[in-house]
Amino acid sequence: MNQLQASRRPLLPILSVAFVGSLGFSIVLPFLVFVVTRLGGNALIYGAVGATYSAFQLIGAPVLGRWSDQYGRRKILLISQVGTLLSWLIFLAALYLPVTTLAEVDTALTGPFTLTLPLLVLFVARALDGLTGGNVSVANAYLADVTTEDDRSAGFGKMAVASNLGFVLGPAIAGLLGGSALGEVPPVLAAIAVSVLATAIIFFRLSDATPCVPPTTIERGGVGGVLGQEHKECYTTEGPAVSLAQALRPTRIRLLLVVYFLVFLAFNFFYISFPVHAATELQWTLVEVGIFFSTMGLLMAIVQGPVLGAAAKRYTAPTLVAAGGLVLAMSFALFIVRSVPLLYLATALLALGNGVMWPSLLAMLASAAGNRNQGAVQGFASSSAAVASIAGLLLGGVLYGLLAEKVFLVAAVITMIGAVASLRARLSLPTSATAAPRAT
Repeated sequence: MNQLQASRRPLLPILSVAFVGSLGFSIVLPFLVFVVTRLGGNALIYGAVGATYSAFQLIGAPVLGRWSDQYGRRKILLISQVGTLLSWLIFLAALYLPVTTLAEVDTALTGPFTLTLPLLVLFVARALDGLTGGNVSVANAYLADVTTEDDRSAGFGKMAVASNLGFVLGPAIAGLLGGSALGEVPPVLAAIAVSVLATAIIFFRLSDATPCVPPTTIERGGVGGVLGQEHKECYTTEGPAVSLAQALRPTRIRLLLVVYFLVFLAFNFFYISFPVHAATELQWTLVEVGIFFSTMGLLMAIVQGPVLGAAAKRYTAPTLVAAGGLVLAMSFALFIVRSVPLLYLATALLALGNGVMWPSLLAMLASAAGNRNQGAVQGFASSSAAVASIAGLLLGGVLYGLLAEKVFLVAAVITMIGAVASLRARLSLPTSATAAPRAT
């Protein structure tokens, strides 16, 4: 695919997929901690439910990324979305199961919790969703395929805006529906509905490029050779395929993946700890939690829209990653307070830091990977994120039990390390990856 063809490919379908996918996830986010605790779990089990998704995504994402290179992005996105739909149906079934006790645990490390039958089924639902959960990496690869080098950062910014708009509406819907007499059932039904919508968009609206004959030989030791990667799109690549040694070299993709990993780790410390903190220490209701996450999503959408667009015209992607990481670290540190106005200030800083950092980091990674190995490298990035999620969700639950709100300081330190590491990435990436992105 040449640059002109890429620039003419409509982005609305893939942005719609990102929107409804985020909407479906964020609908359940505010009340999941209430479901887990009602069914017998505690902070550690809440983290373990999230870690189950990440553990199975670690298995599935690289395979789905490889398949998307070989068979096309659209088919793999469809498989991934159908898996998400089935997982929500299993989640719904768990809510109707009797709360039968399977085991009771109370240790110094885990704290007291009860393993029940519906709680076990929730783990099954999250495992299935994780196994087919390569939609983010495949969507990122699709976006990289259909955008030019100059427009890529802006394209990822639009993707982030679409995701955050879903993140705005999801918690708000959860707060409204979760207050009914049916409890958690209406939000889950809403998640099922948006999963059906996402499946329909992919099936009816998302186009795929014309397949072509892949190269007859793949470089020995390359990422493509190790993961069995082939690419479907017919476009001219620049230079040879990224070898495994290049992908793991600290001065190139590996350094970006370190930043990718650290940011995900810090965010998972936050995402496991704050809902528990809000429900137990701050004594917030489901509606208050929903308003908080909706506000966060709205602020992120604003930042990743006009704010990122203006910043991208003046600063390079590495500069935005480093500066955004520093602001993000400040926001995590501020969450240690219990004042509601200061917590919302922390949310604003989080939106600003993440909003300018994350799309820029994705653009840097996509540019460093190159067209030929986009799916494989994005899949490897998803695996890195999955490892960070497993560690963050499990360790975050344990640390919150030990440190309470001080766990947010741990997230701040980790983010600061990632920001410093991104400064080294600025010196090691090709010119195309560090040039100031053109906002559109």
